[in-house]
Formats: sequence, C-alpha cells, structure tokens
Amino acid sequence: MFKNLRAEMARKKVSVGELAAVLGVRYATASEKLNGHSRFYYEEATKIRKHFFPECQLEYLFEQSEYTKTG
Repeated sequence: MFKNLRAEMARKKVSVGELAAVLGVRYATASEKLNGHSRFYYEEATKIRKHFFPECQLEYLFEQSEYTKTG
C-alpha cells in the first residue's frame, strides 16, 4: 500500500473515484493499484502528482510500505 499517497489523498479529500477518473481506469483498477495488487506505471504516477499533488515529490508519494514490497 502507498501510505503517503493515501495520506495526501485524505488531506485533500481526493477519492479513489477521482483518481480513477484522472487515470481513465475503473474504480476497481485504481483501488488495486493503491493497495499494491497492481502496479502504477510511471505515466500514471506523474499524472496523479501533476493533477492532485504538485507540491509533493514523486518518490514520497509512491514510497511503498515494507510489507507490500515484492522481490
């Protein structure tokens, strides 16, 4: 899970539905990505940052929690 991204979403009241709309994906797909079950592509990550969180660094937003890292 992306705890920093989730925290920033909560601060700015950005919903999973809004994230999905900006990415052009289904709600379920956005939810899977947020939960670490599916990956965010670089283009998606930069789109999220630019649209919702321009004040945050990409590395901060998409830092993964230790228990969700794979490999």
